[in-house]
Amino acid sequence: MKVLVPVKRVIDYNVKARVKADGSGVDLANVKMSMNPFDEIAVEEAIRLKEKGAATEIVAVSIGVKQAAETLRTALAMGADRAILVVAADDVHQDIEPLAVAKILKAIVDAEQPGLVIAGKQAIDNDMNATGQMLSALLGWSQATFASKLEIAGDVAHVTREVDGGLQTIEVRLPAIVTADLRLNEPRYASLPNIMKAKKKPLEEKTPADYGVDVTPRLTVVNTREPEGRKAGIKVGSVDELVSKLKEAGVV
Repeated sequence: MKVLVPVKRVIDYNVKARVKADGSGVDLANVKMSMNPFDEIAVEEAIRLKEKGAATEIVAVSIGVKQAAETLRTALAMGADRAILVVAADDVHQDIEPLAVAKILKAIVDAEQPGLVIAGKQAIDNDMNATGQMLSALLGWSQATFASKLEIAGDVAHVTREVDGGLQTIEVRLPAIVTADLRLNEPRYASLPNIMKAKKKPLEEKTPADYGVDVTPRLTVVNTREPEGRKAGIKVGSVDELVSKLKEAGVV
């Protein structure tokens, strides 16, 4: 079974994002970029499926700027077999919207015919949490979102999902879309020998035009600003005073 894993290049999760002075977006100048953490978990899960014999090939895909090739090389160093880079933007500040990404991924799925797509549940830069669900709708495939456990048995996937009430276990028939949650696994570090080997693994470069997809943005960012700082709290001397303050604040 072939497994397709979409990965995204985002600001490293250890870096504190800063807003541009003119409020037009997030400042990415000289900022460390890395693979989206949820996508890293998805890559790790695909590798584990291959190690168990449930998968035969792992194809990593990234849609964005040319620099996303570095992110794909990371996926290849972890254990992916080959990669596809769809160069859809020249400006690192341009974010390709989920619907456009899903349409490109559908075209890639049609060409590659994987038995399973494992994606991160969301990207930490825009938190859209929409691409996996949109891809499922476009393909007409089963979907299992927010996965914290994945087991493959023949043409069926057993997925434990993290939901508001706790955990939910479902069964979906393959081919299917699975989106990875934080507790699905702990991604491995790429070893130096594998990093060197990744440089020789195939990385195919495409454009949205190759798949007949228009990536023109449909959304416009009007303004970006830092969240307001927390105001200083006050000390109260009694329960009655606490209740009084809560009433003044409109909490009770």
